[in-house]
Amino acid sequence: MSEYNHEVTVAPGPTKSQIRRWRRYLADEIAEGQIYRDLAHRSEKPERDILHGLADAEDRHAEHWRSLLGNDAKKLPRPSLHRALLRFLARMFGSVFVLALMQRAESDTPYKRDSEVPREMAADEAIHEEVVRGLAARGRETMAGNFRAAVFGANDGLVSNLALVMGIGATGASAPVVLFTGIAGLLAGALSMGAGEYVSVRSQRELLEASHPTHATLRAARHLDIEENELELVYRARGMEPAAAKHRVLERLGYLSCDCDPSFSARPDGSQGPAEELKAEEYESVGNPWKVAIASFLFFASGAIIPIMPFFFGATGITALAWALCAVSVALLVTGGIVGLLSGASPFKRAIRQLGIGIGAATVTYLLGLLFEV
Repeated sequence: MSEYNHEVTVAPGPTKSQIRRWRRYLADEIAEGQIYRDLAHRSEKPERDILHGLADAEDRHAEHWRSLLGNDAKKLPRPSLHRALLRFLARMFGSVFVLALMQRAESDTPYKRDSEVPREMAADEAIHEEVVRGLAARGRETMAGNFRAAVFGANDGLVSNLALVMGIGATGASAPVVLFTGIAGLLAGALSMGAGEYVSVRSQRELLEASHPTHATLRAARHLDIEENELELVYRARGMEPAAAKHRVLERLGYLSCDCDPSFSARPDGSQGPAEELKAEEYESVGNPWKVAIASFLFFASGAIIPIMPFFFGATGITALAWALCAVSVALLVTGGIVGLLSGASPFKRAIRQLGIGIGAATVTYLLGLLFEV
């Protein structure tokens, strides 16, 4: 029997509508449990254990619907198309994309709107959303630096070169002129993006390096005068309260044995502690300057080449511009949807926003080209 049955009052003999709805719930719960298991198979500890815990919870939910359906549980519909797609992606990739999609699936559960669903089960789904959000956040942080450069590079290439091509094309310039202008814009933009991202990320890493605590306090501590020394000022400069800083001084000088706030320095034995681990995490979120620069160059170029592709294939005039606009529109929808997906927001809204920005920029330059027709 289901552990949730005490919360549901069901009239003798469920209606056909109830049976259809419960079957759909059961099929989706089974699919979600399998998605989490497929993700766990491709994960490391502790994520693997967390995902198995989510899968077990989905099994409990599935058992509840089985107990209500009885013999009617034998003929189940296919899970929703959304969950079927998620299961395929989990088996093939097992990536942060799937977790981001699962986060949205958990947040949009129909249990919120169904009064026949036990309160405990609806609460489980709300907790599942937060668990998946936490798991997805880890993946987002890991790929934040390089992914940011890739997506923004591609989007900038799409928008800037489309605007350039539309503006030059509107002046009545010949197709070869528009094509070579687009190629020049591709190279100039890609080189600028790559160089700019390298300088930006390199500067961020240097700033982190300059701001991060060193082991100087460990080397100098044994030579300090216990009555008059500046070690306490070091810890206060790092953000500690005066009492905590004084306590840390006594600990560093060997008068106390506890390490009450290890996040501000290395371990007493000089080995790497939480501060160094935090430093590595900060660097990882910023990204590697060379990787970010190369990603920016390549993705800007990959985006910027799309508006000039029609001219490569011999299209001219308004026809070429129309094809360029259509191709870039599709690409903007894709990049916008990916950004929305990974940010946990609505992919559709992000895609439309990205499309609106790109089309708006292209429209402005096209009108300017018409205004200054040569």
